[in-house]
Amino acid sequence: MTAPQIPAAVLRCGRFELSLDRPLVMGVVNVTPDSFSDGGSFAKPDAAIAHARLLSAEGADIVDIGAESTRPGAAPVTPDEELARLLPVLEALRELQVPLSVDTRRARVMRAAIAAGADMINDVEGFRSPESISAVCDSAIACCVMHMLGEPSTMQQAPGYRDVVSEVDEWLHGRTQALRLAGVEASRIAIDPGIGFGKTLEDNLRLLRDLPRLAGHGFPVLVGVSRKSLIGALTGRPVGERLAGSLAAMLAAVARGARIVRVHDVAATRDALAVWNAIGD
Repeated sequence: MTAPQIPAAVLRCGRFELSLDRPLVMGVVNVTPDSFSDGGSFAKPDAAIAHARLLSAEGADIVDIGAESTRPGAAPVTPDEELARLLPVLEALRELQVPLSVDTRRARVMRAAIAAGADMINDVEGFRSPESISAVCDSAIACCVMHMLGEPSTMQQAPGYRDVVSEVDEWLHGRTQALRLAGVEASRIAIDPGIGFGKTLEDNLRLLRDLPRLAGHGFPVLVGVSRKSLIGALTGRPVGERLAGSLAAMLAAVARGARIVRVHDVAATRDALAVWNAIGD
């Protein structure tokens, strides 16, 4: 399948301007003891810092740091605990020559992250709160608006939609417009349909099939499918054995217009994209 023709554009991302003429790879660093994907392997600052540097060396275009697990059923942590995990890692990584994204849903954490040098805020709640919009509107950082039904602790308890694509599309449009009305430039905004965040397997598949509809609003679409439960459901593989399925889903998303892919396995993702692009050309 040939990718839709998307005009070259840039994402303004703090200290950086990222060209969107090819898919960007966002590498994940979970500074949490209860991550679904790595079991807390990078919960300590030194391990998280070393892993972020490895992802950068492997070719990550963005490094995304999260200090609160948002896996299904995860319990929230306090802002103080989230900041205690996050700030030592974020401050140590300012030397990296790639944008640093912070995965958080709290305005207080957003403000502290921006002050510490974050280039992007990746909000799983999609800037629902006025406080979150206020935290980012006067900065130069990029804002990723993600759709999530409910809260991480409850989002997978019988999620239901009349039409998942229409509802997610409408919700993302509303949140991007709220950011625009607050003064956030369109070139600073990306959107994420929130695969696995309050969706059934069929919901996730429908959203991936209909990504061109979401991309039609002109904002770059970020997709995270790496190691997620839909890969396990389709392959029967445990988390540690989902690389092949993750790469297949990632390429399907790129073929349908995704401009940023959020992944755990950066080197393998870059290889898959290099081959896919060569064949596509």
